[in-house]
Amino acid sequence: MAKFIQAIRGMNDCLPQQTPLWQLAEQAIRDTVAAYGYSEIRTPIVESTDLFKRSIGEVTDIVEKEMYTFDDRNGDSLTLRPEGTACCVRAGNQHGLLYNQEQRLWYMGPMFRHERPQKGRYRQFHQFGVEVYGIADAQADAEVLLMSAHLWKKLGMAQHVRLELNTLGDNDERASYRDALIAYLEQHKEALDEDSLRRMYSNPLRVLDSKNPQVQAILVDAPKLSEHLGEETKAHFSKLCELLSLAGIEYQVNERLVRGLDYYNRTVFEWVTDSLGAQGTVLAGGRYDGLVQQLGGKATPAVGFAMGIERLVLMLEALELVDNVPSAVDVYVCAMGDNAQSQSMLISEQLRQQHSGLRVMKHNAGGNFKKQMKKADQSGAKIVLIFGDDELENQQVSVKFLREDKPQLTMSMSDLSTLLEQL
Repeated sequence: MAKFIQAIRGMNDCLPQQTPLWQLAEQAIRDTVAAYGYSEIRTPIVESTDLFKRSIGEVTDIVEKEMYTFDDRNGDSLTLRPEGTACCVRAGNQHGLLYNQEQRLWYMGPMFRHERPQKGRYRQFHQFGVEVYGIADAQADAEVLLMSAHLWKKLGMAQHVRLELNTLGDNDERASYRDALIAYLEQHKEALDEDSLRRMYSNPLRVLDSKNPQVQAILVDAPKLSEHLGEETKAHFSKLCELLSLAGIEYQVNERLVRGLDYYNRTVFEWVTDSLGAQGTVLAGGRYDGLVQQLGGKATPAVGFAMGIERLVLMLEALELVDNVPSAVDVYVCAMGDNAQSQSMLISEQLRQQHSGLRVMKHNAGGNFKKQMKKADQSGAKIVLIFGDDELENQQVSVKFLREDKPQLTMSMSDLSTLLEQL
């Protein structure tokens, strides 16, 4: 017997019983971005490796350990995209979308990172993200945060997430802080773990994000980034906080929030939850005003966020926010007798054409009435249409309600249209 071929570790199938919940989440996302007037962009899943090295930063876990990188037949180094922001900037530069323009973009699709698979984190995963270009004002930062809050409300999980904010300052301010932080860490080398020692000179701000309790204890007395910020940066952050308060968005300033990618400046933020066990980030982002120029374009202010769809679906399941997940079928059509089987197939097709959006499944597997009813119930349909030779001869149909406590009834085909419009 031939051996089964299984999916690659960390790259999961989404099975038919799972896809309705994904579709619900994805539709909520589409409705939200539409409400804010954002336009969809779709980029390739394979890009030049240099794109991610130059944007994400070579001294990051993603570039050092996690990217799926390979040489193609021409000897070019290519990488399966590990995130979406760099791809959007590359596309914007290439097609002239960014300089002296405002763009509000969103994307959704698969990303790839070779990390240890665990619940809600996979090697092929799916991200939704938004990117805003050409607006330096803190109103753009506030808008993407309002959009994310809108999504939480739409999905019924606003009470299960909280917002954390910080500002990283501009390049000069961050460089000043970087020197002060390194000087402090050098005094506590003996207490730093291997990961923090490795990052201390190459990317010291990432030490602030350490999950090691011993390192966090050292950082209690570390210099604060806020002490190195200029008036312009402080004013930008103050305006953002003011706008969020005005909109009724609760937040907490977390001075150790730094994010893991090199391109961020000024505003950074995370929406976190305790609903998945240990505290977890479900959406994160910030401002990245230097990235467009860093990747060959003209200086362009930018801000955005990204969210993992897998983690969002896990939250919907954990919080049992799945009552409204639609089934794939509205109407199930059964028939008794050879003539009824043939005619009901034609009637099913007519119903699909007459009622836009109506989802009709025709029973094609034969079997007795009891078996057909069992299949109808399993389909998740709201009603069953039952055709027999007598019904067809009289231009009638029997209707059985599967999700409501109503008696079965027989009606004319002309009256059926009225009923179907109400589903």
